[in-house]
Amino acid sequence: MYARSTSIRGNPDRIEQGVTYLREEVLPAVERTEECVGMSVLTDPDDGRLVVATAWADERAMRATAEEDRTVQERLVQTIGGTRADVHQWEIAVLHRERPAGDGAGAQLTWARVAPDHVDELLAAYRINLLPKLQELPGFCSVSMLVDRRQGRTVSATSFDSRESLALVRRHARSLREQFARAMGAKIVDLAEMDLAVAHLRVPETV
Repeated sequence: MYARSTSIRGNPDRIEQGVTYLREEVLPAVERTEECVGMSVLTDPDDGRLVVATAWADERAMRATAEEDRTVQERLVQTIGGTRADVHQWEIAVLHRERPAGDGAGAQLTWARVAPDHVDELLAAYRINLLPKLQELPGFCSVSMLVDRRQGRTVSATSFDSRESLALVRRHARSLREQFARAMGAKIVDLAEMDLAVAHLRVPETV
């Protein structure tokens, strides 16, 4: 399974307009696309950040829709008053759901870098060491880890049933990730807490 993510910073007052566009116009079209397995939208209304991800059955299907998606990216930038879209393509390496995370859930995202030849080692340790600890946190719903093996990039998202639940475990969850990153020789380059505004992913379990 693969995913394409688009991250944009825009006007906080226009984030909801972007979500409406994605939910009402983009999602129905995406769900009709062959080999697409859904879309999610994460937002941080306080700083005007929006991240939309589409998931695909294989890399070929993801790459085949890149040009069509560029049109969506351009309109989304205009809709929320952003300046550019930061687009990445990923392999969905880890995905586990304890229970569905519905619209309005909260998520903690961590972007990191690791030596490309250590990606498999990091994923194995993530499944064995970090995932069980995250599952024990109150309000835990799901976790995913996306990787770009060639560049040694990773992004993980842990979702909780509400932003209130996320706030309660914020420090502990972040501490777990930071300890794991240090142990694996990975460097955390960005952190975010976001609202799960659209949750329509049908990616199968990988754990």
